[in-house]
Amino acid sequence: MTRLRHICGALLVFAPILAATPTLAAQRGAAPEVLLRLDDIGMNHSVNLAVEKVAATGMPFSVSLLFACPWYQEAVEILRKYPNVAVGVHLALNSEWRNYRWGPVLGKGGVPSLVDSVGYFLPSTDAFLASRYDLGEVERELSAQVERAMASGLRISYVDAHMGMAVATPQLREVAERVAKKYGLGISTYFGESYFSLWGVPVAAKKSTLLTHLGEARRDSLNLIEVHVAERTPEMEVIFDMNAPDQNGPDAGVVAHRKAELETMLSPELAELVRSGKIRLVTYRQLMERVGPSGMRRPVGQ
Repeated sequence: MTRLRHICGALLVFAPILAATPTLAAQRGAAPEVLLRLDDIGMNHSVNLAVEKVAATGMPFSVSLLFACPWYQEAVEILRKYPNVAVGVHLALNSEWRNYRWGPVLGKGGVPSLVDSVGYFLPSTDAFLASRYDLGEVERELSAQVERAMASGLRISYVDAHMGMAVATPQLREVAERVAKKYGLGISTYFGESYFSLWGVPVAAKKSTLLTHLGEARRDSLNLIEVHVAERTPEMEVIFDMNAPDQNGPDAGVVAHRKAELETMLSPELAELVRSGKIRLVTYRQLMERVGPSGMRRPVGQ
């Protein structure tokens, strides 16, 4: 019942967004385009619930799903209900949480160079790059993750790299590009996006930082905002990032960061920016419909 009240409250905050869309078409032509990309759905139940709360507002956004994680099936069931959400595959080659790990779709025997002694992905990009990973195994595993996504019945629009691992070297990037091309998918950051992340912003400053950034959003390019959300649950309270000590503080741990980003996504201030036409939200599904794979370009310097 509490969860239902939260969702209903969010719907009341964002209800004007969809109703206002037809009358704001002319204004939105001059408004900066903003793409909200919510990462890590499928990671666990707490993240899934948080993403559903944002989806229930009706806001158009993109979500990157970890198909290698245990909770991906619940995420699939949630996303079936929300056509306003574009779905991508969060290509995973790392498993970064202490005491909560995951491994490849193909299993330890299928891609032995990508895992530790018990079959989990390595916890950091440095550990992966220092390992004797096989590029052929990387390509097979990333393809398997995309194929699991396609088999889910969801419409898949794009891929992106969890922790940047799948594009961390020129050779890995070429593999990721081949996988995307093989399945006709877009690649996040390949549409000329200017990139901004709330990940490292202090907990108390997340909403004000996002609102300031959106107030200065560029009109000459797409404004990509990377977001990580989660509900505050016992499951999330014990999550510990083995790569980022500043995300594990007693009063500002992973759960506090992700809950603050959830509250930012549900804030009336963000809803008003959308409702008023001061920003125009777009998704990777819309970008693929607009320009297709041929319109993608590798980011400059990559």
